[in-house]
Formats: sequence, structure tokens, C-alpha cells
Amino acid sequence: MINTRDILETITMIQEENLDIRTITMGISLLDCCDSDLGRACGRIYDKITRRAERLVRTGEEIEREFGIPIINKRISVTPIAMVCGASGGDPVEYALTLERAAQAVGVNFIGGYSALVQKGFAAGDEALIRSIPEALSRTEHVCSSVNIGSTKAGINMDAVGLMGRIVREAAEITADRDCIGCAKLVVFCNAPDDNPFMAGAFHGAGEPDCVINVGVSGPGVVRAALAKAPDCDLTGVADLIKRTAFKITRMGQLVAHEASKRLDVPFGIVDLSLAPTPAVGDSVAYILEEMGLEKCGGHGTTAALALLNDAVKKGGTMASSHVGGLSGAFIPVTEDAGMIEAARCGALSIEKLEAMTAVCSVGLDMIAIPGDTPAEVISAIIADEAAIGMVNSKTTAVRVIPAIGKQVGEELSFGGLLGGGPVMALKTTSPAKFIARGGRIPAPLQSLKN
Repeated sequence: MINTRDILETITMIQEENLDIRTITMGISLLDCCDSDLGRACGRIYDKITRRAERLVRTGEEIEREFGIPIINKRISVTPIAMVCGASGGDPVEYALTLERAAQAVGVNFIGGYSALVQKGFAAGDEALIRSIPEALSRTEHVCSSVNIGSTKAGINMDAVGLMGRIVREAAEITADRDCIGCAKLVVFCNAPDDNPFMAGAFHGAGEPDCVINVGVSGPGVVRAALAKAPDCDLTGVADLIKRTAFKITRMGQLVAHEASKRLDVPFGIVDLSLAPTPAVGDSVAYILEEMGLEKCGGHGTTAALALLNDAVKKGGTMASSHVGGLSGAFIPVTEDAGMIEAARCGALSIEKLEAMTAVCSVGLDMIAIPGDTPAEVISAIIADEAAIGMVNSKTTAVRVIPAIGKQVGEELSFGGLLGGGPVMALKTTSPAKFIARGGRIPAPLQSLKN
């Protein structure tokens, strides 16, 4: 039974602690839109998206008003476009422009799925789509792109890794006049999930229903506020407190997901219970770690504190919903987290420490500005390192780095809004070019043999 205390606590979370539903994401399959004629295929894609998502934004706004719960983004994810391109042919950029028109027509914040899954090699349509990513992202505002280059079952496709280093650089160069925004809409994955509602990596997996509603919750500020009220408890108590808080956050997400599903007459998929930060002061994963007792995020002890946080969030969230999916855990995007930005500016947080942190939390090296003259093979090596962590640990990892064209270490890059901004971070300057040029595949680890 809901009591007055629970209601007041939730109101406080929303009004003072930045609790929100970060996104309602509608996943839409485009497999039935394939056609040998490019024009007909694009027409079918536009018609299906606008028909299915016609009421998505309006419904989200209605739920927001009626329940008093902020819903920050309404988004769409679609079948990886490389699959459609492989079946239908034509210039992949035309599909991106179709997605952009559909996103504008229904009023969503982003549409994800300009994607390719190449962990074991390139199928028809994959390489053409990947090579088109810089142009597609430069010509669209709402389209997001992702490429899965590895998995625990398949190993790491190093030919794709080498290619993606060049694609990331090209995406930065072609959008240099807009603070290299193209790279902020491009994610390179290992073990990408099929049901992720968060951008820029969302796509609608081939095993998903024809249409589905996935919800991503947030609430770093709520977790930090809860810890601030218990300054003297030991770490077991900290974990228990985080679990209870994550339970409450996820229940709210479950409520919104079921309500959206019912009103849109679309099946409910999953709740992604990730702690997704923003540049707003107080809404920070880094501040949670500092509330645990660290002087500054990035110092020694950060990885252990983050492991505790991530584990407790997942345990609390899975008690609140039977259908948890997506990424689920603690995000550490540097430019999107006020505490991470501070730590990077003062030198407490390095990219090497961030890499260590990704071994125990959700996703990976996310929204990190790097020097604008970084060679493509160094970007490829960063991707390979992060993919290796994901492959060996059977977890999702990703890289979303922004070569800040014309800027060097310590200079600032700014996007505004949820994407935030922050300092350009230093990288190692030794060359991995020969290693990357070898190509081939890094074999799957022994733990992939689970059958």
C-alpha cells in the first residue's frame, strides 16, 4: 500500500534530487520494409515509423503531466539499418535522411539504429553503411549510429576496429564547425545489447518484437542524497542503502513503462535501471563516489567504490522489475557528468583510470574529448582495449570519444544540453599502428564455450 511518506519522498526526489525518467524509447522493426527499390524501401520505413510512433511524444507528455514524473526524452530505435541496406541496396545515407524526416515528423529527440553488427565479419550492407556514417551524421540532427565490433562469443573483428578509428576521425573532421558533434552520436560497442533505450547506442535487435516500449530511468542525485543522510554507516550499509534507493527508482520506471505500453498498445520490453548523469550540479555518479568517502573521483579507491555502486544498483533494480535489460548500472560519461568534468579538469581523472573503471560498471569510455590531432590508429587501439575488457568479462563495453579538431589537452569542448562539455584529456603518444594494421580477428576467450 502506498502511504503518505512514500508519496512525499518521491516528490522530494523529483523536485530536489533530479529524479527523472531519462527516456521512453519505442523500438520498431524495419525488416518488413525491405524492398529491391530504394525509394519504396525508404517510403515504407517512413510510413511505418510515423504510424507506430505517431502518439509516442504526446503519450509521454500526458504521463508526465498526470503522474508528475519528468520524462526527459522520447526516442525511437530501429532495426540496424545495415540489415535493411543489405537486403534493399542503395546509398545508405538515403536511409539516414529518411530516419531524420521520420524523427522530425513524430517529434522525438533522437532516433537510433544507423548501425551495423560486424563482430564476426562484414555481411552485405555492413561496410557500405559504416563508411557512410560520417556523412550521415553530418547531414542529420536526430540520427544516432552504433557499430558492434566484438563479442564474447565471436571475439574482436580487428578489421572493423581499424576501420572505426578512421570513421571516428572523419566524423569529427566533417562536423568540426559544430564542435565535432558527429562523434557524440556514434558509439563503438562490444557485446551490444538488443534492447538498449539509451542513445547514441540504441538499436532494435533482430530478436525483438515488431514494436516494443523500453524505458531508461535515472537518479544519481537521489542515490547521493540518500548516502548523505547516512554518513557513518559502513560499506555494507552503503550497499544496502543504494539497493533500497535503486528499488524505488526502478519501480517508478516500471510504472511509467507499463502505462506507456498500455496507452500505446505496444508490448512492454524492459526497464534499463542505469544511473545516467547530467551536467546539472548534484546529478552526478562521480558525486556518489565522493559521498562514499573519496576526496575526488579518479583517485585510488574509485574502481572499488564504483564496483560497489554498480552491483548494488543492479541488485535493487532487479527486485523492482522482472524485466530489466539494456545496459543497467552506472554510466560514467565524462562530459555529461558534473563531477567527472571537475575531476578531469583538476587532473584527478585520467583516461587510464576511466578504462579501469569500465571493467566494473556499465558501458565504457563515454563522451571523452581527446586531442584533435589524435591519429586514427590510436582511436582504433582505444576501441580494441575497451572491447577486450568487454569480451573477456562478458559485459557490454563501448567507446564514444570526440577528437576535438583544432584543440589540445586542457582546452574545452562544449556541446550544451545533456551532452555537456569538458576538457580535452591526454592520451598516450606511442604508436599502435603496426598492431592495428595486422587486422584479422582476436579469437574469442575460453569462457565463450558455455554450451
